[in-house]
Amino acid sequence: MARTVNPQHTQALMDLLTQAPYFSLLGMRFEAMEPGYCRLTLPLSYARHGNAFGSIHGGAYSSLIDTAAYWAAYCDMDEDQGYTSLDLSVTNLGMAQAGTLVAEGRVIRAGRSICLAEATVKTAEGKLLAHGTSKLMLLAGKQSIRALLAAEGAPDLPPKFL
Repeated sequence: MARTVNPQHTQALMDLLTQAPYFSLLGMRFEAMEPGYCRLTLPLSYARHGNAFGSIHGGAYSSLIDTAAYWAAYCDMDEDQGYTSLDLSVTNLGMAQAGTLVAEGRVIRAGRSICLAEATVKTAEGKLLAHGTSKLMLLAGKQSIRALLAAEGAPDLPPKFL
Protein backbone atom coordinates (compact mmCIF):
# COMPACT_ATOMS: atom_id res chain seq x y z
CA MET A 1 0.00 0.00 0.00
CA ALA A 2 1.48 3.33 -1.08
CA ARG A 3 1.63 6.03 1.59
CA THR A 4 1.23 9.72 0.93
CA VAL A 5 4.05 11.85 2.31
CA ASN A 6 2.86 14.88 4.26
CA PRO A 7 4.14 18.02 2.46
CA GLN A 8 4.08 19.93 5.78
CA HIS A 9 6.50 17.35 7.20
CA THR A 10 8.96 17.55 4.31
CA GLN A 11 8.85 21.36 4.27
CA ALA A 12 9.51 21.55 8.02
CA LEU A 13 12.32 19.00 7.64
CA MET A 14 13.92 20.89 4.73
CA ASP A 15 13.76 24.12 6.76
CA LEU A 16 15.41 22.34 9.69
CA LEU A 17 18.10 20.74 7.51
CA THR A 18 18.97 24.03 5.81
CA GLN A 19 19.84 25.38 9.27
CA ALA A 20 22.00 22.37 10.22
CA PRO A 21 25.61 23.44 10.88
CA TYR A 22 27.36 21.77 7.92
CA PHE A 23 24.66 22.52 5.37
CA SER A 24 24.50 26.12 6.59
CA LEU A 25 28.29 26.44 6.46
CA LEU A 26 28.31 25.44 2.80
CA GLY A 27 25.13 27.37 1.98
CA MET A 28 23.08 24.36 0.81
CA ARG A 29 19.37 24.96 0.33
CA PHE A 30 16.89 22.09 0.26
CA GLU A 31 14.43 22.68 -2.57
CA ALA A 32 12.42 19.43 -2.93
CA MET A 33 12.01 16.14 -1.13
CA GLU A 34 9.60 13.44 -2.25
CA PRO A 35 9.61 9.65 -2.51
CA GLY A 36 12.83 8.57 -4.22
CA TYR A 37 13.98 12.14 -4.95
CA CYS A 38 15.74 15.13 -3.41
CA ARG A 39 16.92 18.42 -4.95
CA LEU A 40 19.12 21.05 -3.37
CA THR A 41 21.02 24.09 -4.54
CA LEU A 42 24.28 25.71 -3.60
CA PRO A 43 25.01 29.32 -4.57
CA LEU A 44 28.76 29.35 -5.17
CA SER A 45 31.15 31.72 -3.50
CA TYR A 46 34.88 31.42 -4.14
CA ALA A 47 35.53 32.75 -0.62
CA ARG A 48 33.49 29.85 0.82
CA HIS A 49 33.95 27.02 -1.73
CA GLY A 50 37.18 27.81 -3.58
CA ASN A 51 40.33 25.73 -3.84
CA ALA A 52 43.91 26.93 -4.28
CA PHE A 53 43.62 26.80 -8.09
CA GLY A 54 40.84 29.32 -8.64
CA SER A 55 37.92 26.92 -9.02
CA ILE A 56 35.42 25.28 -6.70
CA HIS A 57 36.77 22.55 -4.42
CA GLY A 58 35.67 19.03 -5.37
CA GLY A 59 34.58 18.46 -1.79
CA ALA A 60 31.63 20.79 -2.46
CA TYR A 61 30.49 18.41 -5.22
CA SER A 62 30.98 15.40 -2.94
CA SER A 63 28.98 17.02 -0.15
CA LEU A 64 26.13 17.81 -2.53
CA ILE A 65 26.10 14.26 -3.91
CA ASP A 66 26.23 12.68 -0.45
CA THR A 67 23.40 14.91 0.78
CA ALA A 68 21.12 14.60 -2.26
CA ALA A 69 21.50 10.81 -2.43
CA TYR A 70 20.98 10.40 1.32
CA TRP A 71 17.81 12.50 1.51
CA ALA A 72 16.36 10.99 -1.69
CA ALA A 73 15.78 7.84 0.37
CA TYR A 74 14.06 9.56 3.28
CA CYS A 75 10.43 9.70 2.08
CA ASP A 76 10.39 5.96 1.34
CA MET A 77 11.40 5.05 4.90
CA ASP A 78 9.07 4.29 7.79
CA GLU A 79 8.56 7.09 10.31
CA ASP A 80 11.06 5.69 12.85
CA GLN A 81 13.50 4.24 10.30
CA GLY A 82 17.05 5.55 10.34
CA TYR A 83 19.92 4.96 7.97
CA THR A 84 23.56 5.84 7.38
CA SER A 85 25.91 6.09 4.43
CA LEU A 86 28.08 3.02 3.90
CA ASP A 87 29.86 4.05 0.74
CA LEU A 88 30.09 7.14 -1.45
CA SER A 89 31.60 7.16 -4.92
CA VAL A 90 31.99 10.46 -6.77
CA THR A 91 33.22 11.17 -10.28
CA ASN A 92 34.07 14.80 -10.98
CA LEU A 93 33.36 15.64 -14.62
CA GLY A 94 33.69 19.42 -14.87
CA MET A 95 34.66 22.58 -13.01
CA ALA A 96 32.61 25.54 -11.91
CA GLN A 97 33.82 28.94 -10.77
CA ALA A 98 30.59 30.83 -10.16
CA GLY A 99 26.82 30.49 -10.27
CA THR A 100 24.50 28.06 -8.55
CA LEU A 101 24.95 24.32 -8.40
CA VAL A 102 21.91 22.04 -8.53
CA ALA A 103 22.12 18.57 -7.00
CA GLU A 104 19.47 15.93 -7.63
CA GLY A 105 19.38 12.60 -5.85
CA ARG A 106 17.37 9.54 -6.84
CA VAL A 107 16.85 6.13 -5.29
CA ILE A 108 17.95 3.37 -7.65
CA ARG A 109 16.81 0.47 -5.46
CA ALA A 110 15.73 0.16 -1.85
CA GLY A 111 15.90 -3.24 -0.19
CA ARG A 112 15.24 -4.38 3.37
CA SER A 113 18.70 -3.47 4.64
CA ILE A 114 20.53 -1.59 1.85
CA CYS A 115 19.45 1.29 -0.36
CA LEU A 116 21.36 2.35 -3.48
CA ALA A 117 20.98 5.97 -4.55
CA GLU A 118 22.66 8.23 -7.08
CA ALA A 119 23.03 11.96 -7.49
CA THR A 120 24.23 14.48 -10.02
CA VAL A 121 25.59 17.99 -9.66
CA LYS A 122 24.93 20.40 -12.52
CA THR A 123 25.18 24.09 -13.17
CA ALA A 124 21.90 26.01 -13.23
CA GLU A 125 22.22 25.85 -17.03
CA GLY A 126 22.39 22.04 -16.94
CA LYS A 127 26.11 21.31 -17.46
CA LEU A 128 26.97 18.05 -15.68
CA LEU A 129 29.80 18.58 -13.17
CA ALA A 130 29.72 15.42 -11.05
CA HIS A 131 27.94 12.10 -10.63
CA GLY A 132 27.96 9.75 -7.68
CA THR A 133 26.41 6.77 -6.00
CA SER A 134 25.77 6.07 -2.35
CA LYS A 135 25.02 2.85 -0.53
CA LEU A 136 22.90 3.40 2.56
CA MET A 137 22.41 0.92 5.40
CA LEU A 138 18.97 0.92 7.01
CA LEU A 139 19.02 1.08 10.81
CA ALA A 140 15.74 0.00 12.38
CA GLY A 141 14.95 2.35 15.25
CA LYS A 142 18.30 4.18 15.11
CA GLN A 143 19.20 7.61 13.74
CA SER A 144 15.62 8.52 12.98
CA ILE A 145 14.52 12.14 12.71
CA ARG A 146 12.26 11.71 15.73
CA ALA A 147 15.22 10.42 17.81
CA LEU A 148 17.36 13.36 16.68
CA LEU A 149 14.70 15.90 17.60
CA ALA A 150 14.17 14.28 21.00
CA ALA A 151 17.92 14.28 21.72
CA GLU A 152 18.12 17.97 20.80
CA GLY A 153 15.02 18.85 22.82
CA ALA A 154 13.43 20.22 19.64
CA PRO A 155 9.71 20.03 18.90
CA ASP A 156 8.51 17.14 16.75
CA LEU A 157 7.73 17.66 13.08
CA PRO A 158 4.25 17.21 11.62
CA PRO A 159 3.46 13.53 10.88
CA LYS A 160 5.50 12.12 8.01
CA PHE A 161 2.58 10.37 6.31
CA LEU A 162 -1.01 11.48 5.75
